[in-house]
Amino acid sequence: MKLHTQRFYICLAVVMAWILVGSAAIHAQDIGTPEVKLGSIVGTATDVNGDTVPGATVVLEGTDASDRRTMAANDNGYFEFHDVKPGIPYHVKISAAGFSEWVSPVVTLEPSQFKILTDIRLQIELARTTVNVTQTSEEVATEQVKVEETQRVFGIIPNFYVVYDPDPAPLTAKLKFRLALKVATDPITATGVAFLSAVQQAGDTPDYGQGAEGYGKRVGANAADGISDIMIGGAVLPSLLHQDPRYFYQGTGTKKSRVRHALFHPFVCKGDNGEWQPNYSSLGGDLASSAISNLYYPQSNRGTSLVFTNFAISTAERVAASLAQEFVLRQIHFQSRHAK
Repeated sequence: MKLHTQRFYICLAVVMAWILVGSAAIHAQDIGTPEVKLGSIVGTATDVNGDTVPGATVVLEGTDASDRRTMAANDNGYFEFHDVKPGIPYHVKISAAGFSEWVSPVVTLEPSQFKILTDIRLQIELARTTVNVTQTSEEVATEQVKVEETQRVFGIIPNFYVVYDPDPAPLTAKLKFRLALKVATDPITATGVAFLSAVQQAGDTPDYGQGAEGYGKRVGANAADGISDIMIGGAVLPSLLHQDPRYFYQGTGTKKSRVRHALFHPFVCKGDNGEWQPNYSSLGGDLASSAISNLYYPQSNRGTSLVFTNFAISTAERVAASLAQEFVLRQIHFQSRHAK
């Protein structure tokens, strides 16, 4: 069995996630309080030249004077407000020494909406001239990827390949490779490789033998499986075919429509033109990675059966991971961020 890095540890998290979600649901039933689907507002404070403004003061103001929150942006100018009430008009105000105050248009969230504020440009305080700056699609996509790179289940497991924004910008080839490399080089990826290799060592599969040499070969094979799958299916083919490798969270509609959306994801993806199309990138990446494994698996394990068995496993993992994304992982992701 080969490692498909992000999906592997996502599946490991699902069991824990269902337990936490089930417990929360039972508690909510016990107290008889209807669930309030809160949202989030995030963004990055920058100046008119596009440089980040670290430590900027960010204020979230609602119509009620008591509904006001203040925080400081981090060293990269990034800020985030979670547990934001839906249906209430908010303004985000940002100020910093030497800059004029920036005020957002009215922001009213839908239930569970994840809103990324873009086009935040603080002007130098002495310059009173109003400058209208229009962000390019690439700039918007870069802001979105910055947010995605902070997404971790339980605050640990990378969850970079899911989009919560309802209207995301298409990724450039550079951003597709950036996301793929981010997953491939994450320390949790190496941990997943080591864990899967230990499980295979205990089961004596593939036929690498036992001892340190056998374990080392399994580590190398699993790492090669994961990297080839991530890079080919998540960067190379999406760039060549102009397809988006990410999962687009639906979050609304009937449960049946959301299940259908998740089940179809391994086979249907969104193109860079915004249209839905056959997911040649993921399917081709899984098939190519499975075929490449014939180069380094033991002779006794090679052959057509290895290719198509690994391909079938990859497809099943994608289906399971998509269902987890749609119904479990977002709630656990926000719980872990809120707990920090």
